[in-house]
Order: sequence, then structure tokens, then C-alpha cells
Amino acid sequence: MATTVADFIVSRLTEWGVTRIYGYPGDGINGILGALDRAGDRIRFIQTRHEEMAAFMACAHAKFTSEVGVCLATSGPGAIHLLNGLYDAQLDHQPVVAIVGQSARSAIGGNYQQEVDLHSLFKDVAHEYVHVASVPEQFPHLIDRAVRIALAERTVTCVIVPGDLQQMDAVEQPPDVHGTVHSSSGITHPRIVPRDEDLRRAADALNAGSKVAMLVGAGALGATDEVLEVADVLGAGIAKALLGKATVPDDYPFVTGAIGLLGTRASYDMMTGCDTLLMVGSSFPYSEFLPAPGKVRGVQIDIDARMIGIRYPMEVNLVGDSGETLRALLPLLQRKSDRSWRETIERNVSDWWQLLEARAMSDANPVNPQRVYWELSSRLPDECILSADSGTTASWYARDLKFRRGMMGSLSGGLATMGPAVPYAVAAKFCYPDRIAIALAGDGAMQMNGINELITIAKYWREWSDPRLIVLVLNNRDLTWSPGKSAYSPAIASSRPLRAYRTSTTRAMHACLASAASASTAPTRSGAPGTWRSNPIVHS
Repeated sequence: MATTVADFIVSRLTEWGVTRIYGYPGDGINGILGALDRAGDRIRFIQTRHEEMAAFMACAHAKFTSEVGVCLATSGPGAIHLLNGLYDAQLDHQPVVAIVGQSARSAIGGNYQQEVDLHSLFKDVAHEYVHVASVPEQFPHLIDRAVRIALAERTVTCVIVPGDLQQMDAVEQPPDVHGTVHSSSGITHPRIVPRDEDLRRAADALNAGSKVAMLVGAGALGATDEVLEVADVLGAGIAKALLGKATVPDDYPFVTGAIGLLGTRASYDMMTGCDTLLMVGSSFPYSEFLPAPGKVRGVQIDIDARMIGIRYPMEVNLVGDSGETLRALLPLLQRKSDRSWRETIERNVSDWWQLLEARAMSDANPVNPQRVYWELSSRLPDECILSADSGTTASWYARDLKFRRGMMGSLSGGLATMGPAVPYAVAAKFCYPDRIAIALAGDGAMQMNGINELITIAKYWREWSDPRLIVLVLNNRDLTWSPGKSAYSPAIASSRPLRAYRTSTTRAMHACLASAASASTAPTRSGAPGTWRSNPIVHS
């Protein structure tokens, strides 16, 4: 039996199968933190170093498990810090629930400390469902609807809980009177398949083509076998949007790899040479890398009707689950006997991999980053989970790493924000403690937030059955944009090392403060270009 509203929130989340909440403590959520402590082993609170990291981890949890991710933050500044990670989840269509604290109900509207209009703040990122609780009777339906809508719509939802309300007695079943809502937990997902006549129209278009190209995205991650079988029947090549990198293995000779700004020549040639396009589970945004509008016949499959027909003028738009729809479509497809198109694609793919290898083997001082990724690719452990940051790190992730069946990987797709590589990897380790996680970060993102999450790793790594979590940092000492995008002149120089003081006594502390206040000499250049003479840590 729940005793307080906070206890009920935690209990209801466990009914939904939630076993882990990512967050950062604050006095605006003290009631919920106490309830998490009382819940014991039923649910874990994973303490991150920053609320943004908690939201990133909740997003990664959803990406790697298809479960709802849950993050927790205090009122005011803590809630504000969640936003970037929540937008990452929203734009990549991931189910995430944010539970946030708020000032006491009696203080709201009084310009109270840390009082922020959180309903308005979250109204965009959690536009499908965001509500401020006011009485204990609301919590059964507030929690149920937040989780259910997040899962059903693959989106972000938010419940705002004033601090005083968390400590009130729980009402597990509202009274049976007018004006109350009676809710229950649980959801089953429907089998979504297009109508037979629409499947036949799609099959007619695909059967008529002699040069079929497929583009798959994150929506096809659970349909690997179906995608490969359709490609085999149609003699098609398969290009992958960035979030769909793990959809099909890269060791198939007809998989052209990434497409777009970070894409491959083989994908570009396939898109410019095809006469039919089949897009599955992707909202790839850059139309200039697709066939010219009206040039080819198009079929799109997506479970979200809102995303249908907005990237290319498709002839047939099929709303349905990727795997279910492809299985229903397969019996209607005719195997293409002329495999010349497939052979052309395979030659282009082979040439591309040879070109990448040649680029990777080019000497460079310091090390060629492509060489790092090329060498990493063949050494990737089976079933490892990779995460990457935005920028040049994502370029080599997209092009140079050959994913094998069973591997997983992700990054910030729609938002393309810096910073998710390390928190994604940490979340992956909690979801799959027996698998190796590898974070691929740039020095900019590592300085921004990744380095802080090393503390989180240090706190929890002993709990993982396989403790290996690898952080690979590309240190180019600059903030540059991804290849292929409009260049700009970098304005941020390399950081200079700082003089540091470490002290353990009061007397030594006084000496350190005096020395720091009187220091005036700036770091000086050393002989090596682009480096600074090291300043040692001063021990006192």
C-alpha cells in the first residue's frame, strides 16, 4: 500500500514495468527521492551529474530497449536543465516521461524562489501531454496517461508535482463521484497493417521497376530479416539513414551505408540511378540526396501517418508497422531475374570500401581520425553498443564502422545536439550490463559534459556484469563542423592548461589562495605547434 503521493508515483511506475529512473537530486523532489529509497530493489534511482544527462539517458534507455524512459528533476533550474535531452527524445520519436518538482502550491503565483511556469516551459517538448498536479486524486490517471501516451505516440510527456503534494496521503482509488477519473495501468500495441488494396498498389509499383533503391531508418530496426528479404526479391540496394545504421549489417555487399551529408558515394549513386524508391521507417530530411522529385515511382512505409509523404512525393503511402507491412507485401512481389542493377550496386559498394580504406591509411600527424575508426571497426566486439556525438565524430561513425548483426548504435538524429555519446553509453550499460558499450566523443562534447559522466561511471561500474565501457575521444583541439556542411572560421581556440592547487590544511589553504591571487604569468608556448607548456599541480 502506498502511503504518500510520492510513494504512489513510484509504485505506479513499477506497475508499468519501470525499473530505473535517471535523475539528479534537489529539494523540490525530496518526497519522490524518499519514496524511491523506500521502494528498495523494485526500482533504481540512477544519479547523473546533471539533469540534461538524465534526460539523455532516459532517451537512450528508450532507444535501446523500446521501453519508456523516465527522468526526474527538481523544480526551477533542475527542470530547465532537462530540456535539451528531452528535445533529443522528442525529435527522435522516443517514449520518455519527465517527472519534475515544483514550488509548493501555496507559493505558486507569488514570485517565489525557483518558481517557474513549468507548464508553459514544457508545453512544446511535451505537447502531447503535460500537466501540473493539484490534488492526490489525480495521480492514478496522471501517471497512467503520461506513460501510455509516451508509448503510444512515441513522444515526450511530463508530470509536474508540487513539493508539498508529494508528502500528502496518497489516494489510490478516487471516490466514485462525479468529476473524478478512474484509471488503470497497461497497454497493448495493435498490429498495424495497410489494407490489401493498398499493398497491391505498392507491389505493382515495385514490380514495375527495374532499378529499386531502398532507404531504411530507425523505424525498421526490428525488421532486419524482412528488409533483407525484400531487397533480395527486388534486387535492390539498401541505404541507411543515420538512426537506422543498425537496421541491416554492413557486411552485405548490396548495403550502400549512410546517406546524406555523412553518406557514401555508393548511396548517392544508387539514389541518382534508381527508377523506384522504397522508403521504410525513415524521415530522412535532406531531399537533395533523394531522386529528383517526380523522377521515380515511390512507396513509403511508416507507422506514423504524420510522417508519410513529407520527404518525397510518393505514389503509394502505406501506414503500418515496418515488419508487419513488409511481410504482408512479400507474397505480392515478383523476384527480378535481371540482377544487373544489383551487380552495379555491389561494385559501387566494393569501390567505396576500398576508397575508405585508402583514406584511412593516409599518413597524418597527429593520427588520422579515419584510421582510428577503420581499425576500431574490425575490433568491435560482438553485440557491442555504440553511441556517437554530433560533428566529425558522427561522420566517421556513419561511414567507417561496419555494423554486424546484433550490434546496436545511436546518436542524436533529429536534434543533432552535442553531448549524448557518454550518457547514451552509460544508459546502455544499465540496460545491458553484460554487453560492451563504446562512446565515440569529440573533445568539445567531452569537455561540455562527457567528462562529468565519468564520475557516474566510476560510481556504478562495479554493478555491471561486464564492467567494460570504452570512451574514445577525438581530440582535434577545435570546434569544427561535419564534412560537407558549410564551412565557417572556427572562433574557439584550444584551451590553455590551468595552474591548479591542492590543499588539505587550513594553513596551506591560505598560502594557496595568496599564490593564486598573485599569479600573473600566463602559460607560454612550448616547442610543439598547437601545444602549451604544462603547468604542474601545486601540492600544499
